[in-house]
Amino acid sequence: MLDTSLLFDPFSEVEIRQRNMPHWRQEGKLYFVTWRQEDSIAKEKRDELRRARETFIKAYGDPATTSLTALLQRRYDQLFHERVQRWLDAGSGSCVLRNPEARRIMRDALHHFHGTRYQLGSFAIAGNHVHVLVAPVVGFELSGILHSWKSFSANAINRTLGRKGALWQDESYDHLVRSEASLSRITAYILAHEQQGAYVERRTL
Repeated sequence: MLDTSLLFDPFSEVEIRQRNMPHWRQEGKLYFVTWRQEDSIAKEKRDELRRARETFIKAYGDPATTSLTALLQRRYDQLFHERVQRWLDAGSGSCVLRNPEARRIMRDALHHFHGTRYQLGSFAIAGNHVHVLVAPVVGFELSGILHSWKSFSANAINRTLGRKGALWQDESYDHLVRSEASLSRITAYILAHEQQGAYVERRTL
């Protein structure tokens, strides 16, 4: 049974950090996180996304600093997050995680600090991206956990496959899980990756 204390608390303090995307932080809560390979989305699509986001912000405000209506927030998610997920699922780029050894390295990295620095939920390792449900233990930052996963896996995978250069796109996407219904939808989305050939683990939080 889900520990509901892991879900986003709208009445508690939230820290909002801004890069290319807004990143909401609330200590000890559950996140849905996605990161992708550097070459998984073509430059023209990244430029298209940047222009669309600039147009949206000019019209409606930046979601990182502006309270959007539920309808506008849904539109924002469809325009950006869901569109990126469709591009990723199309399997573009070199897709190094299709290599069994690279996939093992990524899986082992996710498991490594489970129970000490974070609670690991369901995850999917696809050819060019990773989806994870994770709840950092109080005192540990999501950004530090992500850096550890990405840095270790990039170095180990590059060494194993004899490749050089950046493996992961620098900025990850993260989303605070707000309700049990939202968690159910996210979990179903993660598990559906198995039908596309991804490595999937279903885990209970």
